[in-house]
Amino acid sequence: MAKRPESPEEAGGDLELPLLSQQDRSQRRSGTIPVCIMHNTGKPSLTPTTTTKSSSTSPPTEQQLQQQQQQGTRPQSPPPGRHPTEDEDETDVIGDLMGHYGKWQLLMTVLLSLFQVPNTFHISSSVYQAANKDFWCQRPPQYQQMPVDEWRNLSGSTDNCHRWEGIGWSSPGNETTLLELADDAAAEGKLVACERWEYATQDNVGNTWTSQWDLVCDKEHMKNVAEMFFLLGVATGGIISGYLSDKFGRKTMLFISAILQTIFGLCLYFCSSFELYLTLRALLGLVSVSVTYSALILAIEYVDGKWRTIAGMYNLFPLPISYMIISGLAYLTQDYQALQLCIGLPGIFLCFLWFVVPESPRWLLVKGRVDEVRRIIEAAAKFNGRQLPVDYQLTPPTQGSSSQNITHLFRSSYLRRITICFLCIWFTMNLVYYGIILNMSSFGGNVYLNSALAGLVEIPAIAVAMYIITKVGKKWLFCATLFCAGVACFCATITEGREDILWLKITFLMMGKFTISAGNTIMPVYTAELYPTAIRNVGVGACNVAAGLALILTPYISLLNKIEGHLLMALLTAWSIFGGFVVLFLPATAVRRNAANSGTGGGHHQNAASAAKQV
Repeated sequence: MAKRPESPEEAGGDLELPLLSQQDRSQRRSGTIPVCIMHNTGKPSLTPTTTTKSSSTSPPTEQQLQQQQQQGTRPQSPPPGRHPTEDEDETDVIGDLMGHYGKWQLLMTVLLSLFQVPNTFHISSSVYQAANKDFWCQRPPQYQQMPVDEWRNLSGSTDNCHRWEGIGWSSPGNETTLLELADDAAAEGKLVACERWEYATQDNVGNTWTSQWDLVCDKEHMKNVAEMFFLLGVATGGIISGYLSDKFGRKTMLFISAILQTIFGLCLYFCSSFELYLTLRALLGLVSVSVTYSALILAIEYVDGKWRTIAGMYNLFPLPISYMIISGLAYLTQDYQALQLCIGLPGIFLCFLWFVVPESPRWLLVKGRVDEVRRIIEAAAKFNGRQLPVDYQLTPPTQGSSSQNITHLFRSSYLRRITICFLCIWFTMNLVYYGIILNMSSFGGNVYLNSALAGLVEIPAIAVAMYIITKVGKKWLFCATLFCAGVACFCATITEGREDILWLKITFLMMGKFTISAGNTIMPVYTAELYPTAIRNVGVGACNVAAGLALILTPYISLLNKIEGHLLMALLTAWSIFGGFVVLFLPATAVRRNAANSGTGGGHHQNAASAAKQV
């Protein structure tokens, strides 16, 4: 006997959302008033409700279908090209009133996507601000005109970190005397560490962290520490931002975080202490990720039905554009402080959107602030040109237990499987995606051009991913993006170290960036789809922990190239293929839906699908 699949309650439960008053619900049970029925066409239909709860939530069994056929009736068919169990288009009363997607939603989601611009600036700025520079031990004042190569040979500074001991560099003397002293010092073989350094000026890099704080030789690792502090803040913020957004509101957290992001970003421009700089970078990462998630959640909650997926994906379009913009700014400024000022100023203008962007009406309804919900609905409906009913009811939802924690992710075989898989996938995706972005300066060629190209290829990657997932299932496309990224990284590994075909290596890197960007677009949508609503925030929060660990490690994987030139790309290759392999163990939504319509176990399969995806 086949094991009964988990129901939605067993898979994590869900929240009941009654949007009618108590009196109206009583009338609904008696069948005297029409209500909005949530169904899979994306459009509400007003129909008298006389069915029971079980009949409205359970799929028809095979015996019921046979009885319908015997009675000459046919079950309702899904629209062409869509599966009967597909619930992406489920709607609620708020969407029915102000419109599932209209001019108002378009304007609001576009404005919210602009918050991704300073976030992208800050996370990718280290590519230019921490760029490596050619350096050597500082020459004495009287030898400033001596060619650098000659000075290196004379001082024995082959590694640019040490020089010969016992030579009075500050004493005047001719070149012959210096050569004799250098020969004597070389014979003794005693080296001392250099105290100060000089840096190349005509290198198209300009003033960086390296030249500002002498982060060379035994301090070179501090550049990775500075970037790690920022990403540590990102990882921490990713864990707590969802909780704070649920507690204090999406809009409130968005703008508090945006104001703090602007303040910290501008403070970095004036900062002269490296220790304070590290602290500010960590705080900047903490609030930047809160801006990202709050803006994304707010954009998704403005729309309804299938538009949630689309709004969540096109919210990513400013990312590649921002990559191209900051590469141009870095090329024009060639100074880490000037660049920091340029990327910190846009946040000031975004803060004024407080007076334009409203709070999430769905969050307000959950909190019982019905009057505010009404004002937002009326403004949106007017902007969309929709006529509201004269007397419509809005009732705060009855929430179930809110004590879900991370242990709920492992209480059933289904949840254990997707949680373990997504933890691995989120780690892999962030390691590979940011491993390519944040190491552009170590791949060879022009770092500004490479970064601009990496941003350019991401635009069609997002667009293609958005189009394809509306036609086919997400699983196989997601799997293909990771495998293709692995193949591209492997090809780049083969060409590593060959300057004559550097163009080919960069081509493979851009192919890898294209495919991994498409996968990065699909990943959050696919994750939210498979987790039940009641524990979705917990599931995504756990995935953010894995992503944060990958982000912390990302600055250090560039050190692999110092061990062996092929190791960095080989690591990205291995992780990409591993991620693609793990995706194979995830449920394929399209396959489950097909299974729900075939065989005698269709009803059971459909229950499993419902457990996997609650909107």
